[in-house]
Amino acid sequence: MRLTPNSGNIRKESMEESYAELVRQSDQYKVDKADKYKEVSKQRLLKMSKKKIQTTMIGALSTVEKHFGFLWGHTGEEPLTPEQEHLKELYDLVRSEILDRGNNQGRNLEAEFSSYEINWLKYKITMPVTPISLKEGEEDGEEKT
Repeated sequence: MRLTPNSGNIRKESMEESYAELVRQSDQYKVDKADKYKEVSKQRLLKMSKKKIQTTMIGALSTVEKHFGFLWGHTGEEPLTPEQEHLKELYDLVRSEILDRGNNQGRNLEAEFSSYEINWLKYKITMPVTPISLKEGEEDGEEKT
């Protein structure tokens, strides 16, 4: 292979192009990683928010059952009276409506979240670092023998 005066320039240009491509790939990787982090952050917040809505619904139903369940024989095992059966049917209807509305709000929350970019700020602890002063005759915190 015969070297010409321009052959060094060709190699240099090729190396510059390779380096530029590597930098471009690195930048694209950082952008992709940041986008994925935002999506994971959004899904994490959505999941936690939906869980809180569900917990509120179930907690409210539990409270109603606890304080008013005696009206439809919630705690008893005896056969229900006609009045208790009617109240049980009403409670089941109310319970169903509460759960349906809560589930609709969970879906609405998901639709609302699609309009936002969310970035989870992880827990961060900054610990101060102070130098350890060695006493005379010590090496790495241990006395010389």
